[in-house]
Parts: sequence; structure tokens; C-alpha cells
Amino acid sequence: MTGLKFSVCKSRYKEDMNRPLKPRSLARYLSRKKAEAVAEKYRNSLIIAADTFIVIQERILGKPKGPKDAERMLTMLSGKAHAVITGFSILDTGSSRLVSRSVETKVYFRKIAREEIGAYIGTKEPLDKAGAYAIQGLGAVFINKIDGDFFNVVGLPLCALAESLKEFGVSVLKQSISAKEQKCIRKG
Repeated sequence: MTGLKFSVCKSRYKEDMNRPLKPRSLARYLSRKKAEAVAEKYRNSLIIAADTFIVIQERILGKPKGPKDAERMLTMLSGKAHAVITGFSILDTGSSRLVSRSVETKVYFRKIAREEIGAYIGTKEPLDKAGAYAIQGLGAVFINKIDGDFFNVVGLPLCALAESLKEFGVSVLKQSISAKEQKCIRKG
């Protein structure tokens, strides 16, 4: 969407969702660790890493471990509001400069019937999504409204990211990018 050229690289960092940090700090920490893990392979590059999860009633929900876990999560979210938190980090491997930020969006679910949850899980869409739903997919039918950045719920808050990239001399409105500014994005 931004027109920036990038490569998608898998981070080998193993997420630890049980670290004793507040949710927004945890999101920044996880994204930083992912960026650092990827940075080992790329010299003179900008690395962008992100981590998204759900917070409801002081519980953190990541990706479901399987269909039963997805059912548990969707049942928990049904008829309630929750926060979607994404932490992202930008790491310049040439200078070691690092910026980490987090964005929070409130999402309001309508009451979901048990049959709807089963049918949605049957599509397999929720099985690799934080909180077991995709706002950009069929999961959108469960959402009454959101308060905040839609793209944050998808997994990468583009407005905040674009503003942060300016600190590294990168404008998403500029169509040409030098080789040094190649991006490596890891969503997770």
C-alpha cells in the first residue's frame, strides 16, 4: 500500500508472551527482539518488525493453538470490547539506531452465536490470527465498530509506521528508495 519495496523475512525469535511487562511494553519488546534477530543477517538495512496481540480483561491473547483455542478466544470476545496492541520496531543495521513504538485500537464485537463461531473456525481463517479473527477477512462480520487505526488491527499501524520512518529519512510518499532503505517486515 505504501509503495515501498521490501522483503519479508522470518524472524527466528521465539515469542515469550509471559514476560512481566505491561501490554504496550511487551509489544514493543517482542517487536524489538524480532528486529534484532533478523538484523543479524542484513547489513546496512532498515528492519521493520511487529508483534500484534489482543488484550481483554487483562488477559493477553495471541494466535490460537488450534480450533478449540480459537473457539475459546472468540467466545471470550463475543459481545465485548477489547484492545488490539501492535508494537513495531525500526532498526537501522548500519547505525544500530532503533525506534520502538506501540499502537492501541479498541475493537467492539457484537454477540456471536455458537454456530457462527463454528462456521468461522471451519474457514480456517482464525487459526493464525491474534485473537482468532481477521478484521480484513470474514472476521469483519463480528465487529460493530473500532476506535483507532484499522491497519493496527490488521497487524501493522501504517500511519504510525510512516511517521516513524521519517526519523530514518524515509518518506512513504517518495516513490524511489535507495538500496540501503530496503525493508524487512515480519508480522507476528
